[in-house]
Amino acid sequence: MKRASWASRSTFILAAIGSAVGLGNAWRFPGLVAKHGGGAFLLVYLIAMLVLGIPLLTMEIAIGRKMKKGAPGSLRGIHKKAEYIGWGATANAFLIACYYAAVFGWVLLMMVMSFKFAGMTGNAEAASTLWETTIKTTWSVDGLGTISTATLVAILVAWGFIYYCIRNGAHSVSKVVKFTVFAPVVIMVIMAIKGLTMPGAGAAMQKLFIPDFSALSQSNLWVDAIGQVFYSLSIMMAIMFAYGSYLDDSANIAVDAVIIAFSDMAISVLAGVVMFSTMGGVGMLEDMSASGIATAFKIYPMAIVNMTNIGWFNALFGVLFYLCLATLAIDSAFSIVEGVSSAVSDKFGLHPKKTTIAICCVAGLISFIFATGAGVAWLDIVDNWTNQYNMLIIGILEALAVGWFFKTSKVLDEVNRNTIKYKMPGWWFNTSIKVVAPVLLTVLLVWNLRSYFTSIDPETGKFLGYGGYPMYAQIIGGWAVTAFSIISGFIIRIIVKSKKRFAQLEAEEKSWDEM
Repeated sequence: MKRASWASRSTFILAAIGSAVGLGNAWRFPGLVAKHGGGAFLLVYLIAMLVLGIPLLTMEIAIGRKMKKGAPGSLRGIHKKAEYIGWGATANAFLIACYYAAVFGWVLLMMVMSFKFAGMTGNAEAASTLWETTIKTTWSVDGLGTISTATLVAILVAWGFIYYCIRNGAHSVSKVVKFTVFAPVVIMVIMAIKGLTMPGAGAAMQKLFIPDFSALSQSNLWVDAIGQVFYSLSIMMAIMFAYGSYLDDSANIAVDAVIIAFSDMAISVLAGVVMFSTMGGVGMLEDMSASGIATAFKIYPMAIVNMTNIGWFNALFGVLFYLCLATLAIDSAFSIVEGVSSAVSDKFGLHPKKTTIAICCVAGLISFIFATGAGVAWLDIVDNWTNQYNMLIIGILEALAVGWFFKTSKVLDEVNRNTIKYKMPGWWFNTSIKVVAPVLLTVLLVWNLRSYFTSIDPETGKFLGYGGYPMYAQIIGGWAVTAFSIISGFIIRIIVKSKKRFAQLEAEEKSWDEM
């Protein structure tokens, strides 16, 4: 079957920007800026984007374009053993898709519920509990026996949107991104204009952009900035391999990757302007949280009902805010599923559309866990391990596979194949992939592990781990999730060896030099 391709260069760029720009840009990024000295975090974030983000992004797109495969097939092209890394990324992306759809559903639910803000003018307490009351959550891992009907319906609607957007792969995505990428930007510009006209906006912008250079000495700032770049660009999640595989051979990857990366950063800063100016305007600048869920569903509603004394205006602003989040969420959600679908259909010679349906159904069933009373707690646990451990392990292994078991010069040639005025320098690309990426990501992983294993209750001396959740929940929702990602490639290997047809398909796969 002939592989689908992007309708145009601009469509690919928009799709990649849509994948990169997600909820993390809108709610986690502003929280981290507030936590880490404003402009100081922005400076480190820019450095991390240059030395780590752009080279890794171009690497994945280039390998995907060359091999015309999803993540496992693309990495197999550079080394047979590297396919295991690709399946690790694919399995991790599948897990992320399961809970990301739930968050998307919550956003859709809040968009509908925003009309209630009209009757809550000045009542911050009522606004802060609207989300928890609606989805009937307890923040406990023991509430699996209760189901929130509203959340269940919202998750089903979210999966309907996700499938609709990728039902025909690159072809249907090409049509969707023309709206879903521009819509949130337009909405954020409107919200930024409103925020900047509010009293207190000046102080908010000072806090956002003026660096507190003393914060640069804090290791947490560097760890969070690198982690945000990693998560924000959708790298190490099987997505960019898949998107690169739909590229035409004439694509200018060197230039396009820079456009994607800086567009992602620009939208993050715009989201920061919206969040800071609005929170500053209502006197809640110090209430911002690095927790995206807390910011979006508890803190920001408090700000919305205190914006004006006009109830309907506050409600309208709430609808716009959650519509913005919804359009940000859907691009990232369907791109994650597309990354998984392309990997599976490529490996087993399955029909792409049928594969997408199957993945949406299986992931949809799993995501119903997050519609229970314990959904938020389990989502928090799974989210922590997929991002703080799995993606870092995959990133280290990818960098080592390409940088030390393959020639980065070959990948760089693919990156620069069609560029004339701007070429990615070898010293930048090679150094980042071979040295900077594996070293920095290993440091980040060790830091996360150290923080986890040294988390002790100072009063009781009891080991807390992550979030103080029961140890069985951290094992099931955390370490088991990491184990699944690591062993997924071995599971695929067993399946291939047990089926002659799959083994024959694998035998026909080509290496990098054969393409």
